[in-house]
Amino acid sequence: MKILIKNAQIVNENLVFQSDILIENDLISVISKNISEENVDQIIDASGKYLLPGIIDDQVHFREPGLTHKGDIESESRSAIAGGTTSFIEQPNTVPNAVTQELLADKYEIASQKSFANYGFMMGGTNDNLEEVLKTNPRNVPGIKLFLGSSTGNMLVDNPETLENIFSNTKMLIAVHCEDEATIRENTQKYLDEYGEDIPVKFHHLIRSEEACYKSSSKAIELAEKTGARLHVFHLSTAKETSLFRNDIPLKDKKITAEVCVHHLTFTNEDYDTKGGLIKWNPAVKTQKDKDGLWEALLDDRIDVIATDHAPHTWEEKQNVYTKCPSGAPLVQHSLVVMLENFKNGKISLERIIEKMCHNPAILFRIEKRGFIREGYKADLVLVDLEDSWTVDKENILYKCGWSPLEGMNFNSKVTHTFVNGNLVYENGKINEEKFGERLLFEVEE
Repeated sequence: MKILIKNAQIVNENLVFQSDILIENDLISVISKNISEENVDQIIDASGKYLLPGIIDDQVHFREPGLTHKGDIESESRSAIAGGTTSFIEQPNTVPNAVTQELLADKYEIASQKSFANYGFMMGGTNDNLEEVLKTNPRNVPGIKLFLGSSTGNMLVDNPETLENIFSNTKMLIAVHCEDEATIRENTQKYLDEYGEDIPVKFHHLIRSEEACYKSSSKAIELAEKTGARLHVFHLSTAKETSLFRNDIPLKDKKITAEVCVHHLTFTNEDYDTKGGLIKWNPAVKTQKDKDGLWEALLDDRIDVIATDHAPHTWEEKQNVYTKCPSGAPLVQHSLVVMLENFKNGKISLERIIEKMCHNPAILFRIEKRGFIREGYKADLVLVDLEDSWTVDKENILYKCGWSPLEGMNFNSKVTHTFVNGNLVYENGKINEEKFGERLLFEVEE
């Protein structure tokens, strides 16, 4: 199969330039101006549109197995490709938790049948599964995930000896959720004493506080420095934490890296008044000062990656009182358009969006042949129209849970086409129901 994309404005490796691209089977075969239209199966005229590498989301929760009333690999990967996300890395706090090689293999088997996008699954660490963790194959698993603060799924790792053992004994990337459990418990109790179960959600950022985040992140970094482990800190939410990361060496040489999520760049604690539990995340959305600090660190390269932490819950679950309202929200269909809106508003360049959402996840996780528009690379590509406005509403939300914290928001860019492994999987609102997602592979240092 040969597909020719004509006259696209390509955004790649810090350049924006006009070119054609020829896709042959699953690969990008030629990037050049005026590629011949002979012997081509399909031609797409991309005049006036921008061609981007497919987004790689390094942190999602697709809820399968065990929590499929909220979302599943099929429904959430379907929403991902509609939003331009062509590859995802999913977390282990499903039910059962993916904390043995067998349970991890089960998830890969499900995805091989059901995923519209390319997939990788993190191996989960616990207080007592070191042996299983060390069996993980770095060629086909992206890394080890540790919850240093309890969140959805009760996978808290809080034994210092276990942590040191994991950090000392694996060469794989260790990704961490950092919130200090003791601090959170103490803060929660204070508000429970005052309000009972129905704590106003506007206090969420004071319960899961700056101190809880900083204490945990700084400890994890200290341990990584001591042991030489590769550490990736997920979803930074405070300005204070950004001081822990460096920007004086290239990403490929960093052993300690950081991610920020779209929601922490979008919302602040002021939004709890209107959005309530819909924007209850762990770690919490914090203050304007924190949001500004995250943006600053993103733009000066202390933060390396933008992701979603896509985590659907049902509408009904989200209406519960504070103590019973689960944390997390769906975002994977909208992450790219949110960031394109920030481009339109002058906060970030197109080139930087692509660096943080495509190139850097590929570099950081050493993903093979993805994340860039290069000849010989997998044809995971997205066409966007930067002059097409639309509003998020129930009619166009594809998440299984059927809602979004962005409902009612207007966007001025739209994903028009998505390619996964050279296959046109999404075109102007229509999804190709055939599934072309592949298992992500990772380059291993000898």
